[in-house]
Amino acid sequence: MKEKLFKKADYRQFISKDSHFTKSLTKNNLIAMGIGSIIGTGIFILPGIVAYSTSGPSITLSFVLAAIVCILAAMCFAELSSTFPVAGSTYSYGSIVFGQFPGWIVGWALCLEYVLGVSAVSSGFSAYFVSLFQGFGIELPKALTGPFIPSEGTIVNLPSVIVLILIYFLLKRGVQASARMNAVMVFVKLAVIIAFIVIGLFYVKPANYHPYFPMGGLGVVKGAALVFFAYLGFDVIPSSAPEVKDPQKNIPAGIMISLAVCAGLYLIMAAVLTGMVNYKHLNVSDPVVLALRYVGLGKIAFIITIGALAGMFTMMLNTLYGGSRLVYALGRDKMIPAKFGELEKKSNMPMLSLDAITIMAVLLGGFVSLKELTSLVNIGTLLSFTFVSLGVIKLRRRDDVPESGFHVPFYPVFPLLSAFLCILLMTQVSINSWIAFIGWIIVGTGIYFAYGYRQAD
Repeated sequence: MKEKLFKKADYRQFISKDSHFTKSLTKNNLIAMGIGSIIGTGIFILPGIVAYSTSGPSITLSFVLAAIVCILAAMCFAELSSTFPVAGSTYSYGSIVFGQFPGWIVGWALCLEYVLGVSAVSSGFSAYFVSLFQGFGIELPKALTGPFIPSEGTIVNLPSVIVLILIYFLLKRGVQASARMNAVMVFVKLAVIIAFIVIGLFYVKPANYHPYFPMGGLGVVKGAALVFFAYLGFDVIPSSAPEVKDPQKNIPAGIMISLAVCAGLYLIMAAVLTGMVNYKHLNVSDPVVLALRYVGLGKIAFIITIGALAGMFTMMLNTLYGGSRLVYALGRDKMIPAKFGELEKKSNMPMLSLDAITIMAVLLGGFVSLKELTSLVNIGTLLSFTFVSLGVIKLRRRDDVPESGFHVPFYPVFPLLSAFLCILLMTQVSINSWIAFIGWIIVGTGIYFAYGYRQAD
């Protein structure tokens, strides 16, 4: 039993099974995909709420700490993905490096990130969509703009459901069509973010930065654990490996460039926001719009709303794409029914996997309130990042793998530091979230022994 639990997957079989994908994605496509996945609700909502509740103006340092964790983990991702250009991202790496059962646990945790992540973002999209109509004096029916809570007068979050279905049909058209739409949307939101930064610089008041550490140094660490959600998404890039041209070079470049761009924008935007408005006034879901109104520029808040909608659209697009490839990989290895690991002949895409993850996202985004569950996304991701970081150390000890196109510098210090910082941030997540996450892992373990353990090779 132990031998099967920790039996390491043969990466050559993964590459062979994934060879049916069409290689069409370039480095620029991956950079746009990374930026599209990372910049979403995080940059438009989290800076205000976290500054108010946890770190104050020192939220800029929280973003720096979270960025360091992500950059270190991204380096580890880059080495593993250039060594094993296969679908499934962390799940596949875990299976190759640690064995079947650890790989399944990481993959199951990653499923949580993708499904809850895209559902939470669809709810945020709905809120901004409703406010956009309110700006024109149009009130959408309350019953159709919230989760299923009849006592509060809400039945279904229809904007959330509609945008997820639209993204589903866009993804059905193929990778290239999705990549083109993603590139357009990324350009729009980057333009909006840069415009806010440039305008906001003229309204920064140094007095708003005092006191810089109102909650002390611990507030910076706790803030980093919360804003970490804003950086999630770059792990979608390795999931696309079978569809990438020259993956050994383009995947590491796509990961590192997209993350560096987003980290820089987050840091500057947080500094400008807390400089325009005192952090005590930022406990709102639309702090960027509040800041513009605060300095008398409320009329251009409409533009920010458009940027926010574009940001959330691309985040959902890329997350659904990455999630479908993860489900495909689980089916490919018979951890779930093998039908999920098959490609539709006409589209050459894993349509059943895309159908499954879209249905789950629609049900959650349309009928369930996810306010209490977003930190679960962080736990699942940090766990997968820890596995990836330690995986590099195990990888370097093997001589039966191909040469990587990228090597983590300062080995083994950077991989160990990455794992340590991921675990540190995990300790800052609430106990309720940990209880829910442990429950999720128990369910996953049950599924593994009831099905995957018996079916997998």
